[in-house]
Amino acid sequence: MSAADGADRSLGQLVASATTEMSALVHDEIALAKAQLRQDVKRAGIGSGAFIAAAAVLIFSLPMLSFALAYGIHAWSGWHLSVCFLLSFAANVLVAGLLGLIGVVFAKKAKKGKGAQKTVASAKETAAVLQNVKPHPRAVTASARAELAERVAETAPVARSSS
Repeated sequence: MSAADGADRSLGQLVASATTEMSALVHDEIALAKAQLRQDVKRAGIGSGAFIAAAAVLIFSLPMLSFALAYGIHAWSGWHLSVCFLLSFAANVLVAGLLGLIGVVFAKKAKKGKGAQKTVASAKETAAVLQNVKPHPRAVTASARAELAERVAETAPVARSSS
């Protein structure tokens, strides 16, 4: 838009344009907040999924894996069967611990995510900038406009010559 285009627009058109742009800005800020929250929720979902997987591995694999591993260790080493069962249990706890650690890492990432906090800070910054905006020096206030209209009404019309 050139300077001449801006001069040709009425005050109402400029206010309408500013209102439209502010509305678009607010809608964009809301969309950004939603996208950031969606990302944080996805991270939290991955973390909770890892916790659930850790629990499932620990619960469902303990009986079958413990027996298989204990009898395998007994056949390989010849150790007492109770020691072999303890070793198989320790292996299952180790696997569950690793899955739990993965869950903790993803949960911390989701907690660290600033999400909507970034958007709120941006919106506050925009509001602060808009609060400090001063009217253009050529802008006429309503009281000045009324005063000017009174002066024009008081003056007598001037006859103009066609020459």
